[in-house]
Amino acid sequence: MKNVLQFVAISGSLRKGSYNTMALQAAQKLAPPSVVIQQLTIEGLPLYNFDLYSHQQPETAEKLSEAINESDAVIFVTPEYNYSIPGVLKNAIDFLSKHPLKPFDNKPVGIISASPGMLGGVRAQYHLRQIMVAVNAVVLNQPEVMIAQANTKFDGEGNLVDKNTKEFISKFILGLESLTNRIKIRDL
Repeated sequence: MKNVLQFVAISGSLRKGSYNTMALQAAQKLAPPSVVIQQLTIEGLPLYNFDLYSHQQPETAEKLSEAINESDAVIFVTPEYNYSIPGVLKNAIDFLSKHPLKPFDNKPVGIISASPGMLGGVRAQYHLRQIMVAVNAVVLNQPEVMIAQANTKFDGEGNLVDKNTKEFISKFILGLESLTNRIKIRDL
């Protein structure tokens, strides 16, 4: 029997009712039996300051680093703030990039974005892709999932109801699964 891959996912939004967190939860439901997606939180991380944390990372950063390091892949689901990623997400990545485990090093990463706007967070995705180069992550190039007009894709309970978006997310997870398996074979 095929091993089940363990993915972790991080929403770049702390907002209750976040379309990005809803998209993350939809991905969890749409994952095939060969993939389990665990949601991690970046809530509670203090602001990054290397002087304060050069010897010991905060407990929240330790837990994030360990979970990412032990996972097979990472999914970021991010909104777009002012043409980029939210500060809380950048802060979390900065913490993790300085951790001795180097949790993103050669780690498969997939990116989803959701926005009420017409572009679906495309600019945030491209900034996040640039950041992933700095931490030596292996980003899934295609399929890209940018959920435009996200306010029309979820019902009042936060369930994804748009058929096309469900198909995009399903293909995305399969693509990340394939990339992850290729990297695992290469690293043997």
